[in-house]
Amino acid sequence: MIQNIGLAAWNQDTNSKLAILPPELILNNMSKRYVVIMAGGRGERFWPESRTARPKQLLPIVGEKAMLAQTIDRLADLVPAEDVFVITNAEQRDAVLEVCPELDPNKVIGEPVGRDTAAAVGLATVLVRREDPEAVFAMLPADAVIHDAAGLCATLESAFAAAAADPVLATIGITASFPATGYGYIQQGNTLGDYAGKAVYQVKRFVEKPELATAQSYLEAGDYFWNAGMFIWSVSAIVAELENSTPTLWQALQAIDQGLEAGQGIDALLAQHYPKLEKISVDYAIIEKADNVVMVESGFDWDDVGEWPAVSRHYPADESGNVVRGSAELAESSGNIVYSRDKKHLVALLGVEDLIVVRTEDATLVCHKDKAQEIKDLVKKIGEKASYKHLT
Repeated sequence: MIQNIGLAAWNQDTNSKLAILPPELILNNMSKRYVVIMAGGRGERFWPESRTARPKQLLPIVGEKAMLAQTIDRLADLVPAEDVFVITNAEQRDAVLEVCPELDPNKVIGEPVGRDTAAAVGLATVLVRREDPEAVFAMLPADAVIHDAAGLCATLESAFAAAAADPVLATIGITASFPATGYGYIQQGNTLGDYAGKAVYQVKRFVEKPELATAQSYLEAGDYFWNAGMFIWSVSAIVAELENSTPTLWQALQAIDQGLEAGQGIDALLAQHYPKLEKISVDYAIIEKADNVVMVESGFDWDDVGEWPAVSRHYPADESGNVVRGSAELAESSGNIVYSRDKKHLVALLGVEDLIVVRTEDATLVCHKDKAQEIKDLVKKIGEKASYKHLT
């Protein structure tokens, strides 16, 4: 049986406005579920393989299928493809449908311009509410590497149950395995109850990407988890937060909703209204301010794979620590990453160490691993030259 006595106690302690359902009603009150995948990133740190028109999430950076396709496959036992929305950008929409033909084309939405994640959450809320105002839905990134699909679905099952039972904003805390400085953290609070076989916890606070010493202290404390940017909530709960925390943004989105109700096309409505929306992340706009955020611990492996060096965690290395994907010959070389999907093109390295070498049909990157974070700046510089702009 699902127990939610913890949320009732939290309601008393914090004076938050949580309407507690009796446990026996939760199983009989299964709200319609949707998943919204945020897939509008440009993946510039994975240049030259990743480009604006076909970025990281639409490529098999890790695995044999596009990262987005792998994400959708993992969710098959939880939410069918016809109930999956993808919010991407207009340049990538056709490519999304190419790599994920099982998606409903009407649910693949191309933003004319990027307005950060609060706008994407608001737009997703409008679209899901039009499907079912009583629904619960998850907002998930497109490009994480997760091998344990069953563990992911079990964790989301718990978060969906909590979101269906109470007006909470649920998130997934990834168990930290090393003192990462590239992720934000979530501090876990008291246990609030058991939902679908997993504990749900109060969130004490969110913290920004820390320095190494602070990250080490978080790891040792044991109550800090990586923030994976996964959120689950009911339509009514997130509407209340949008109205309270970002009223201007939410009011502006109503013009899109009204236009859809009047039969106007979504592309024209987005072109007219979306560029005017406030540009702010959902973390700053809502999540870090809200007092009804809860967390479910991850029951699965997870890797953000945010830059080329992360790829080496998912492929075997040779005796010298080199990781090769493609055709390559290495001599007196160690710690290198070689990535080339052209099996007819040989990459040869001699007497070098700790390099990233990425070869594509029209561009080649060679840089030290320590400079991986700066690839994004290099791409910007390349794009400033008219003769090279097409390569970005």
